[in-house]
Amino acid sequence: MLPRAATFAVVSVVLLAVACHKPAEPPVPPQAPAGEAWLTLQQIKDAKIEILEVAEQNVDDTILTSGRVTFDDQRVAHVFSPVSGRVLSISARLGARVLKGASLAVIESPEMGIASSDVGKASADVIAAEHDYKRHKDLFDHHAASEKDLEASLDGFRRAQAEMARARQKAQLLKAGAGVSQGYTVTTPMEGEVIMKNVSNGVEVQGQYGGGTAVELFTVGELDKVWVIADVFEMDIARVKIGSRATVKVVAYADRQFDGKVDWVSGTLDPVTRTAKVRCNFDNADRLLKPEMYTTVQISVEERRALAISRPSLIRLGDETVVFREVGTAADGRLRFVRAPVVVDEGEGGKWVPVSRGLEPGARIVTSGAILLSGMI
Repeated sequence: MLPRAATFAVVSVVLLAVACHKPAEPPVPPQAPAGEAWLTLQQIKDAKIEILEVAEQNVDDTILTSGRVTFDDQRVAHVFSPVSGRVLSISARLGARVLKGASLAVIESPEMGIASSDVGKASADVIAAEHDYKRHKDLFDHHAASEKDLEASLDGFRRAQAEMARARQKAQLLKAGAGVSQGYTVTTPMEGEVIMKNVSNGVEVQGQYGGGTAVELFTVGELDKVWVIADVFEMDIARVKIGSRATVKVVAYADRQFDGKVDWVSGTLDPVTRTAKVRCNFDNADRLLKPEMYTTVQISVEERRALAISRPSLIRLGDETVVFREVGTAADGRLRFVRAPVVVDEGEGGKWVPVSRGLEPGARIVTSGAILLSGMI
């Protein structure tokens, strides 16, 4: 057995050897000074922080109002039946494309038979009246009839001719043939898509000339261009110009913005709401905007070029408005960010906010995720 002193010496040597072979601790990364935040590229990506250079933008004020999607009146036809009757057949399917003059439906109507027979009766009356006039004229020429009788016969002949013209015009309007037929063919006045069908086989329909309330049977047209009718208050009318940029949003596509232009401003005001109708034209190739949708409309006015930043870039800290600016790279490669006070004109109602002091063109600022940095500085 070793003496106690020798044992203590051996243990000391062992502990010293273990201490000498202990792995070195990793160096502590440098800390960001006060007023700065340092982030790695991965941290920036994970926090979804976006950085853009400050530049001149098309800055404009906007008028915010409500509107409604409607058909372009030049690109749609609302088809009614001029006669009352029962639907015999339907040849148009929803969504089908039809050519101008194509048959949509056939309606069995007594009015068609009446129109055809009226032409035949009027034609016979003209022939009879003409014979009567010629007979009276011959008698008058031989001093066997009075002038009064001749004039009465001529008047009857002219009335028969007028009735014949009326009967023919009605038959032409209803497309009634020479024979007595009760079938009326509803046709489309333009080429396009069958957008709406409001009729079924066997139902009774009211005609436009029947004295009742006619129902629209078909809507034929194009939806690749639509109108949005907006209501603009009297105080804002003077700022709206033909050609002004307009954007709309609808509930169905909350994350989508549709761009168009103002192409008409009403010359009168609604006496109740004190608003004027403003019509905006929109391309709608994907057909997402559908007639009768309600919309939120922004109309751009007083557009100009100016150094500007997006609204999400701005952070309010007490009475101060700031942005977070990238000012370079730290020794370990992390990006450095600092708060930068700015003076902006937030009176503009558009997407871009003009900057009057605090930034210069080319400065790199945080445009998304700035609120996360505010808690780090």
